[in-house]
Amino acid sequence: GTLTASADEWEITPASEQALNRGLRWLARNQGPQGNWTSDDLGLVSTGVLAFLAAGHLPDRGEYGGHVRRAMDYVIRGADTSGLLNIAEPRRGVYNHGLSTFVLGQAYGMTRDPRLGPTLDRALRLIADTQCEDGGWDYVAVRQRQGHDLSLAVMQALALRSAVDSGLDVPPSVIQAAIRSVREHYTPSNCSRDAPEEEQKRHAGQFTYTRGGGNPSAAMAAAGVVCLQEFGQYDDWRIGKNVEVLRKAVREAASPERARRERRAPFDPYTLYYVSQALYQVGGEPWRECYPLLRDAVVASQIEDPQNPARDGMWSAHGHVGGKPGDLYMTAVCCFVLAIPNRYLPILQEGRIETLEKQFATPVP
Repeated sequence: GTLTASADEWEITPASEQALNRGLRWLARNQGPQGNWTSDDLGLVSTGVLAFLAAGHLPDRGEYGGHVRRAMDYVIRGADTSGLLNIAEPRRGVYNHGLSTFVLGQAYGMTRDPRLGPTLDRALRLIADTQCEDGGWDYVAVRQRQGHDLSLAVMQALALRSAVDSGLDVPPSVIQAAIRSVREHYTPSNCSRDAPEEEQKRHAGQFTYTRGGGNPSAAMAAAGVVCLQEFGQYDDWRIGKNVEVLRKAVREAASPERARRERRAPFDPYTLYYVSQALYQVGGEPWRECYPLLRDAVVASQIEDPQNPARDGMWSAHGHVGGKPGDLYMTAVCCFVLAIPNRYLPILQEGRIETLEKQFATPVP
């Protein structure tokens, strides 16, 4: 069956459509016979799957059906008996697990592929079973007193949301604890984190990597917003504070002139992934202002080199993940960003969240 896109006219340009197609062709051309891309990191392979799904390409159907199927099968084959979806990086095990579970959940929501069911069930059970006492998660799949950081908590929370989208059962208490954990990573400027809420609301502030206020960044501001939005916490005052951080970051980073000059995407792939999702989920004026800036900077930074099929259509790595795996990560995320307006992924379809708001209502501290 074919999917129907529901983009607003202003969201997609001929140039962005062309860039997306060239990026997908690069991913298809550079995929290995096993289904991965020069790395056995399941998180990275899953990001490749996400790029195709976001553009409406499903396993076993159409031009890229074989590529999507091979990559999904690679992830499924990599599942440990414990349910853990990680084979390459023990230090990033639970992070890769959350990302892979999220992508498989999106695929299941789009295809109802029975082959995904058992893998997803085990993967979700592992997330629920390894949630730490404070509502977060650690990089090692063991329940501990304290979770490690916001990035990890949001990745697991998105996997849980993906499961809910697909009609799979998730204990509400797990999600309520995760939302609480995300809120606890909010740090106000110019007043104490322990100050009364009314005072915190008077100041700027943002989500930070650690609970103590360490490492504020656009990535963490965006990750926190995505998590609260995904679970219907629209009235949380922290969202508006972080959206202001994101608008400022996009205005600074996403100038097409800079992208063309530096041949570099506006953010590292991790930040770009969350910033684009956060602005999309918030919608309205922030999305209308920022998406064209992000989109055009992404288009301007794509590599055009028709004589070199190994490079033509990709985006160059920058950030923590370098080399060929980094090129895959950057290219897959840029394709995802350009495909967001199609709204093919269950997580991007408006109107799905109202029931979640009631189901996961958490008293705002």
